[in-house]
Amino acid sequence: MLLAIDIGNTNIVIGCFQNDDLFFKARIATDRTRTSDQYGVEIKNMMEAYGVQVSDIEDCIISSVVPPVFNSVRTGVIKVIGKQPMVVGPGLKTGLNIHVDVPSQVGSDRIVIAVAALAEYKAPLILMDMGTATTIEVVEPENQYLGGVIFPGVKVSLDALTSHAAQLPGISLDKPKHVIGKNTVDCMRSGTMYGTAAMIDGLVERMEAELGHKATLIATGGMAQFIIPLCKREIILDKNLLLKGLNILYKKNKR
Repeated sequence: MLLAIDIGNTNIVIGCFQNDDLFFKARIATDRTRTSDQYGVEIKNMMEAYGVQVSDIEDCIISSVVPPVFNSVRTGVIKVIGKQPMVVGPGLKTGLNIHVDVPSQVGSDRIVIAVAALAEYKAPLILMDMGTATTIEVVEPENQYLGGVIFPGVKVSLDALTSHAAQLPGISLDKPKHVIGKNTVDCMRSGTMYGTAAMIDGLVERMEAELGHKATLIATGGMAQFIIPLCKREIILDKNLLLKGLNILYKKNKR
């Protein structure tokens, strides 16, 4: 089995692939204070909870956008499986033609998602990853990665609002019943969720106008399942896109 790990700012996503089939997917909280031993134990326990033993793991691949956590996770994995994991970064074959000012500054998660999307969908593509930050990126035919936009994620925006406005409470992200709220909580929920959906619709429209053509829209990430149903555009929700991309990159660069 291949152990695939993506280290995000809020969660670390763990998955195991048997050939090309995702055997399980789980999340653990990203914690900058945890040691490599703690991460190793937690990853081992998570695998065993889903019926995967350490002896089943043949190799590992890791992507990360959190440098302070990366070394702890990588070292913890080495202690558990006894192998050096493959790391997504410069030097790895991706198959992408990256047309941005500084290619090395493109987040590994954005590269992984683009690789996965190109394996399953036909370009041109507009890809959305909705986590701590929301990213939207453009991939054109011939595997051309053109860049995109980054803006605060749903929870980051909501946390900023409640922390800076004394009378606004913390709320859950249940689907709003109406756009026009009748109380403070409903107004906040509608503004946060429909506001993000409207932002996505508007950005996609502007991107397609700039490109001069329509694109297939695909979304992934922990918050996508709450926001995408509220968008006016037809957007494909692919919850496992990032893990699938790690599996593809591993096969492209297998030792």
